[in-house]
Amino acid sequence: MTHIPTSIDATLEMLRAGGYVPDRALATVLFLSLGMGRPLFLEGEAGVGKTEIAKVLSSQLGRKLIRLQCYEGLDAASAVYEWNYAAQMIEIRAAEAAGDADRNTLVSDVFTERFLIRRPLLQALDPDPAGPPVLLIDELDRADEAFEAYLLEILADNQVTIPELGTIRAEAPPIVIVTTNRTREIHDALKRRCLYHWVDYPDFGRELEIVRTRIPGIGERLSRDVVAFVQRLRREGLFKNPGVAETIDWATALVALDKPALDGETVVDTLGVFLKYQDDIARIDPARASRLLDEARAEAAA
Repeated sequence: MTHIPTSIDATLEMLRAGGYVPDRALATVLFLSLGMGRPLFLEGEAGVGKTEIAKVLSSQLGRKLIRLQCYEGLDAASAVYEWNYAAQMIEIRAAEAAGDADRNTLVSDVFTERFLIRRPLLQALDPDPAGPPVLLIDELDRADEAFEAYLLEILADNQVTIPELGTIRAEAPPIVIVTTNRTREIHDALKRRCLYHWVDYPDFGRELEIVRTRIPGIGERLSRDVVAFVQRLRREGLFKNPGVAETIDWATALVALDKPALDGETVVDTLGVFLKYQDDIARIDPARASRLLDEARAEAAA
């Protein structure tokens, strides 16, 4: 088990060692979150690296990663716990067959941890020899607003209350990362329990460093062309701007195609790697791609 970083600089080094290129503001709030034992609420556009932070923390600290992927209709049975009703019924039938049908005894026997199915939020409270796990609550904005109420107790007190059993509390709080793409607002009651950070698109220099870190074999000219073009494209008012994840995918694809640099034709041929909506793709014809590439190179050289 690796110890929690003891400074902002150590947090920066830890993230970089895991292949993540942060800015100092992110390293600062992450250092505070780890030191204070407070959940970290990360908000930003899709593909800017929010989920990756939890993965890097897990790998660099040697902790288990428990991921709760949120979706519409997510409820406590899928996220917190549920009872193994089939096993309970078998236990009841067996007790009845043995002549032990006292109602109070049966209730106390079947509502025990033996019949409890632990879902991600409850699993995150279990002790672990490697240390408290990293709990990733991913894309919370995809879940219904009512689901947020299930999270308040675990975020504030590191515990879950089960009516039939009582309160289960973590011996040591998990490292909690909550992400949202801001497709809807999250209630203030949940945000108050967390430290907050907006993860923005990186500037040219940091995105270039990210690409070169994640794709060590990429050429200098190609990496600059890719990052400069994506940076320029994000100002074109697209329906969905490419995130850092798409920049990395595109650069990886171009390396696989053995391209030393970008040109308008290559851009158009590979639009589907980094743009995911047909309306956006249709806007970038060869002439426009060449113009944007020229502008991007001029801006990067300035």
